[in-house]
Amino acid sequence: MYLNLLDKIGNWNPQLLREIKGRLKPFNLIFAFAISLIGQIGLLIYHFGQYPNNKYPMNGSYCNLSKVYQKQSESFYKLIGQAQKQINFYNSKKNYDFTKVQEFKEQLKSLEVQKKQVEYNLYQQPCPISEINFQGWWRDHWEFIFLTLCVVFIYTLLVAGTYLIVNNLAQEERRGTLNFLRLSPQSETSILTGKILGVPIVIYLMILVAIPLHIWSGISAKIATSYIFSFYIVLAASCFFFYSATLLFGLMSNRFSSFQPWLASGAVIMFLLTTMQFAFNTENLHNTAAWLRLLSPFDMTKYLFPNLFNRGNSSLLSETQFFYIPLGKNVFTFIGLHLFNYGVSCYWIWQALGRRFRNPNATLLSKRQSYLLVACSQVIFWGFTLQYTKNYCPSYREYKPVNCYYDLNYQIGQNFFWIVLFNLVLLTCLLAILSPHRHQIQDWARYRHQQTMSHNTIWQDLVWHDKSPAIVSIGFSLIIITIPLLVWIVLAPALNTHDNNAIDWVNKIGRMKAILGIAMFITLAMVYATIAQRMLLLKTPRRTLFAIATTGTVMFVPPIIFGLLNITPEANSVFWLFSNFPWVGLEHSATVTVFMSLLAEFTVLALLNLHLTNQVKLAGESATKALLAGR
Repeated sequence: MYLNLLDKIGNWNPQLLREIKGRLKPFNLIFAFAISLIGQIGLLIYHFGQYPNNKYPMNGSYCNLSKVYQKQSESFYKLIGQAQKQINFYNSKKNYDFTKVQEFKEQLKSLEVQKKQVEYNLYQQPCPISEINFQGWWRDHWEFIFLTLCVVFIYTLLVAGTYLIVNNLAQEERRGTLNFLRLSPQSETSILTGKILGVPIVIYLMILVAIPLHIWSGISAKIATSYIFSFYIVLAASCFFFYSATLLFGLMSNRFSSFQPWLASGAVIMFLLTTMQFAFNTENLHNTAAWLRLLSPFDMTKYLFPNLFNRGNSSLLSETQFFYIPLGKNVFTFIGLHLFNYGVSCYWIWQALGRRFRNPNATLLSKRQSYLLVACSQVIFWGFTLQYTKNYCPSYREYKPVNCYYDLNYQIGQNFFWIVLFNLVLLTCLLAILSPHRHQIQDWARYRHQQTMSHNTIWQDLVWHDKSPAIVSIGFSLIIITIPLLVWIVLAPALNTHDNNAIDWVNKIGRMKAILGIAMFITLAMVYATIAQRMLLLKTPRRTLFAIATTGTVMFVPPIIFGLLNITPEANSVFWLFSNFPWVGLEHSATVTVFMSLLAEFTVLALLNLHLTNQVKLAGESATKALLAGR
């Protein structure tokens, strides 16, 4: 039966069979079962060691008499305070009454004796066995066991699985077997899926052995079975996402050698710790960064099991929306949002894996795919930005709070930083991914030089051809990114129905200058892309390092110099218009000045691209001459 099962697995996915045979050795199986069982037994011993007995304290949370004695103690404190006030009252010169003072002193002594007796019973005496809430104790401790296993499952699967997959790829690379896999007739999807399912199989077995205790503890804690299996679905999706990203990292970072597994697993554990802290402290997902948090399973776990962190209001997660659609109201729609977020991310990762696995020198994405990625990213960013919540609260008037209301301009303004940050990261990644190196540009330039009668125009090649310079492609992506921002800037006055100060910063700058500022941003980004592309045309093997250093210098050195020389935007706004932070200089510059600065930047861009075009032509001509001479 075992051999038949292996044959079926081998027919379905030969790579999975290879991984299973290499890992399901007797020692590995014994190790997996032993570690899992020891961990479960240790967890049970820890919790059952706290089982209430005849020494369980009266003030324990599961003693039914605890609240009774606490209420009595509080009432005695109040009575003692009242008696002390009466003593002070009749002890004063105006109301002095010796008889009343003595009467209340006797009453005070009696109350203090009774209070001490109550506190003695509460803090010194054990709770009677008959008064211990054993049902509540069992329910809560089964829930503690269940939630502990949830967290253990997340960290074990994601961190340990990531380490094993990257380590396996590094070993395959060192042995040279990865190239054999690339040449095999199997599809890259089959090979990489086999890696995901087979490499961490010992980890899967460890978790599988703990699943019965996990389900039993959840049912014993009165947790709905549908919620338990919903957690498994989200956990499986998160494993697929992290393992897919890990495979891509492993294929890209072969220079790190043996440090790869530690770097990948360290990055995953830092991400999990950060998102766990956000789930612990931040109660809602009403911002653009929600997509990033939803790549971690912790928010979904908190949504399903509100007692996970014993604090916060998980019901606020139910207010999560996407383009105003209240997907957080229902557990199934919220899971659907999670899976949609994972699905979109995994789709683009697997697009990159499909290109990179067969050809290690290929770009991660084609230019056509990059445009779709940018458009898809804007849908995700703006979908989580546009959420209805009472976000704007006018200032207090006459010490009475004014009712809060939803303001679209304020919502976008609050998320403007995140939108810009994520798009800058996206553009930087695209610049690194799409910019071809010298040999690729030589191939493209030689092709253009030889195919003078080609039906494709130069612009078509610059937009679609993967080996052509990336400047036009970056510009096209910038246009896609800035269209929603331009629409908002134009419509912001019409959206300001409450006449509040949510768009004061736009009014201070001026809409025309804001639009010119966006044009400046596009121009500067293309200048940086042109500089990077020019550096990648160098003949030195360290051209990537030169490209990073030169572009970084042009981007970050001017603002640093301005800061050191105390050149402020208020006094010298023109200088800041030529930095990578032109926004800070817009408010203090005239519209004509901004326009002239934009014209100057565009002139620089044109000159740089003219120089780049000449260099590309020279590279193509020299490559063609060398090829003809070789013939």
